[in-house]
Amino acid sequence: MAGLRASVAILSWILPLLAAGAVETELLKGFKATPNRSDSAFQPVLADPTGKFSFGFLRVNESRLALAVVHVASSLPLWSADLAESARWSDRTELSFNGSLVILDPFAGVLWSTHTDGDRLVLLNSSDLQVQRGGDRPAFAVLWRSFQFPTNTLVENQNFTSDMSLLSSNGLYSMRMGDNFIGLYGSFKQGADQIYWKHKALEARADIVNGGGPIYARVEPDGYLAMYQNSSKPVDVETFSSFQRLINSFVLLRLEDDGNLKGYHWNGSDWVLDYRAITGICELPSTCGPYGLCSPENGSCTCMDHPDRSHTGPCDGHRLADLCAANSRLHVGFRVLRVKGVELPYKELMRYQTAPSLERCESICESNCSCFGAVYNNASGSCYVMDYPIQTLVNVGDEGKIGYFKVSDQSDHEAKGYRVGYGVGIVMWVLIGLALVGTVLGFGFYRWRRSRRGVKGYLTEENRVTPGQYKGLASASFKSIEIGRS
Repeated sequence: MAGLRASVAILSWILPLLAAGAVETELLKGFKATPNRSDSAFQPVLADPTGKFSFGFLRVNESRLALAVVHVASSLPLWSADLAESARWSDRTELSFNGSLVILDPFAGVLWSTHTDGDRLVLLNSSDLQVQRGGDRPAFAVLWRSFQFPTNTLVENQNFTSDMSLLSSNGLYSMRMGDNFIGLYGSFKQGADQIYWKHKALEARADIVNGGGPIYARVEPDGYLAMYQNSSKPVDVETFSSFQRLINSFVLLRLEDDGNLKGYHWNGSDWVLDYRAITGICELPSTCGPYGLCSPENGSCTCMDHPDRSHTGPCDGHRLADLCAANSRLHVGFRVLRVKGVELPYKELMRYQTAPSLERCESICESNCSCFGAVYNNASGSCYVMDYPIQTLVNVGDEGKIGYFKVSDQSDHEAKGYRVGYGVGIVMWVLIGLALVGTVLGFGFYRWRRSRRGVKGYLTEENRVTPGQYKGLASASFKSIEIGRS
């Protein structure tokens, strides 16, 4: 709940601005604005008619810039534009509306745009940011709307379709619609997402009709997440704690950085937790981090190689890279870690093979460079193969459930030593290179100085030209001799 608590500092200056009418409720063509260096966290440029929501510049990690719609009373971002990493909080960065909403950096160019040709930008009292064209409602057309591009949050009455996805702010987890379900996915490996939570439509109030169109989800103000097809009757209802309690408050659903999907309602001073898709802490995909073990009794964490000791930092093996990459210098091999009494927190959603023995299950993974580990159930013969870096497993105490994991063949100390040694080696080669360059330049300067002192080739005492000899040479041809300046 720490990330959802009200920010008094921001609230203290956003509300006076809105109350004084300093923030527009409509932006027309020709509008321009730049981030103000004096604003500490958020600079509003547009407000909804009720003053509950505001759109503007949001400062991220002190120096980075985002465009965001925030809930004013709590300063919670509800939507943000997907800006490039180069977006900086600077008075040289410009936001403009010329039919398109555009954020421009003088060096990087256009960072983000709606690519529209509208007449105005408005923020509705639902928190939906829209580019509109034409006359007044209902004659105007909506060319672009933020509700079609959610980030990590869905607000009440916002449709969530199969064309959309929610993405946690750390980029590790996402929510997407399936044919008849809502799924949560972990991006543990690039290009290979693993589903870890799935809620299928129960079809209690209405049936899903084959060929009747895709299903979509929506957070309802009455306190539930519903799935619909074409009918006004939902094909599924996932209720919140406040369901049918007639709480008149703003409701939202948010994909958190731990991978859980949570519902909240605003009670006037704080966000109240109203729903959790995953109720058990050990059912989350990475509660204890990579190569961690979670105890379902108390939610405590240990490491696979030290299951008897609690831990707070990363466990050994977390540096294991893609073993299929032949050019990996640090991760040149692996060792095997076998752990008894473990299972996957979402094994029902994992693919598996049937293996007659533990040895056969291990061989399936060992010969596959894309396999990071496997868990074998001795009772069922199920072999769960993990083609992504190992995350947290559950400590179940059943020794018939055995894990086979590939871990880095270097300890933390060895890896740090390798990195330090590698860095020292680079520095030494740079110094040697500089010394060689200095030697070459010094010798060249010496040769240049020598040639400037007289006849090409240094004149020793034995072959130095005497004044009398030089006088005889004065009338000779100088084609074969060069005289330098004295």
